[in-house]
Amino acid sequence: MRSTLAAVLAGFLVTTTAFAQQAADSVQPEAASGMRSATAEPARAKKFMVAAANPLAADAGVAILKKGGNAIDAMVTVQLVLNLVEPQSSGIGGGAFLVYFDAKAGRLTTFDGRETAPAAADPTLFLDAAGDPLKFYDAVVGGRSVGTPGTLRLLYDTHERFGALDWESVVQPAIDLARGGFEVSPRLEQLVAEDAQRLKRFADTRDYFFDAGGEPLKVGTVLKNETFAETLQTIAEEGAEGFYEGPLAEAIVSTVQDAEGNPGRLALSDLQNYRIVEREPVCITYRIHEVCGMGPPSSGALTVGQILGLIEPFDIAALGPESAKAWRLIGDASRLAFADRGRYMADVDHVPVPMKGLLDADYLAERSKLLEGDRALTEDEVQPGTPPWDHAMLLGDDTAIELPSTSHFAIVDGAGNVVSMTTTIENGFGSRLMVGGFLLNNELTDFSFETHDDEGHIIANAVAPGKRPRSSMSPTIVMREGKPVLAIGSPGGSQIIGYVAGALIAVLDWNMNVQEAANMPHLVNRFGAFEIEAGTSATQLSDELRGVGFTVKETDLNSGIHAIALTPQGLEGGADPRREGVAAGE
Repeated sequence: MRSTLAAVLAGFLVTTTAFAQQAADSVQPEAASGMRSATAEPARAKKFMVAAANPLAADAGVAILKKGGNAIDAMVTVQLVLNLVEPQSSGIGGGAFLVYFDAKAGRLTTFDGRETAPAAADPTLFLDAAGDPLKFYDAVVGGRSVGTPGTLRLLYDTHERFGALDWESVVQPAIDLARGGFEVSPRLEQLVAEDAQRLKRFADTRDYFFDAGGEPLKVGTVLKNETFAETLQTIAEEGAEGFYEGPLAEAIVSTVQDAEGNPGRLALSDLQNYRIVEREPVCITYRIHEVCGMGPPSSGALTVGQILGLIEPFDIAALGPESAKAWRLIGDASRLAFADRGRYMADVDHVPVPMKGLLDADYLAERSKLLEGDRALTEDEVQPGTPPWDHAMLLGDDTAIELPSTSHFAIVDGAGNVVSMTTTIENGFGSRLMVGGFLLNNELTDFSFETHDDEGHIIANAVAPGKRPRSSMSPTIVMREGKPVLAIGSPGGSQIIGYVAGALIAVLDWNMNVQEAANMPHLVNRFGAFEIEAGTSATQLSDELRGVGFTVKETDLNSGIHAIALTPQGLEGGADPRREGVAAGE
């Protein structure tokens, strides 16, 4: 596989920097077969643009914009089509975060469509009979891991408030595609093959993703989903109530509660009581920009913001993307930010979070002094800080697992409205439970399986009834002088934070365009080891980073960065070559 990808990328050339000359030719298996030949040139448009992880979804969004729809209208269509063409990543069985710029109001806001824990959830949810944490996949596969889905409510409620076209018309393209079918992509075929054992555990997923002989559907197979079309038809006619109440809601609950071997606790009342939450964006001033994103229960904006705040005193621009010193600073800033993330960040509606304190300028300036040496920080130096609190709270450190999957898309319409949305069912194929033609999430495994640390301190991200699990999703809009200049985000589990921070630095410090930023090889540091994207020019820094004290791990890093820059010359879009997406517009 690696040699094949190397051949695909052999002709790839970028002139801006050597680092941007190599898109990742060694990516995680789930993306490998769908790897596109990379280009340094962004897509360009004058009126509007969509950047999404699949061409069918991007084209459907563009068609809505051509009909006079706005960014929110296109958002609904893009998400519903993504549910079909990359079902392993996102859909109405999961949750999402939306960062939205309303051009008419001149206002940036965010909407929290994260899943919630059932009312019947308790501290024993992910513990075995002996009181020990379950193994990850023992918790994931089945009903136990399913939280109350939020994506459909987010789509419907924001469309009711901001949409221009009628609801039925923005749902219809996905209905038509579900009935007419689409060709199985290389990425989907390979993902199904890799997860075959878990997917075959349940009849609905087995029947949908495999042929009569039990083999994964081959590339080019036309896959139709009449059951999903019927689900969407109900939703088109009845709105969100067609999902959260009635026969479909009952089917979701029975599927979760009756899951063989691993039943869950979701109830009808959980669906009926679900609400999205509008929250103020979390912003940090970085150089001359305001970098804004989703606050808790997402750790994205706070952690990305901390990384940027910690490196701001240093001349990262002058060091450049090929500098081991630059990546030492970024890597250790990330480690410090992740230390704070593990201790303090969780659902702010359930746990006090020092949001202002974590981005306090004096706090970050003091923490930044730890980066002034020439060597990597020791483990003893990488500890949670003590940010200013509105009140006191003693918390333990979280060890929750958050694995890569998810999808991100960006939309800018002709009026200047901007959507930056990251959407997920968590692990690839979520809980592996399928109902109504879509997969249900395994989002509850983003909680800490344990409720207290070894010293008896409460873990902020412990499971509780109605609570939203912490996320790393980092949909971002960058503002300058009150106007949006960039919408960006990525999938990738807890590595999302590193992907987005790196891409922001590439654009804001290293003057890369959004396509070059998406192509740039990854260097990510979360918990101590420097993860360097295998098979790329980034590996040239491995020895130097080891020499200053880092543990280095060359590995596949499967991002899915999609971005749109709003420039004086028009719109510029970038799509991560590690996936199958495009940026398209007019």
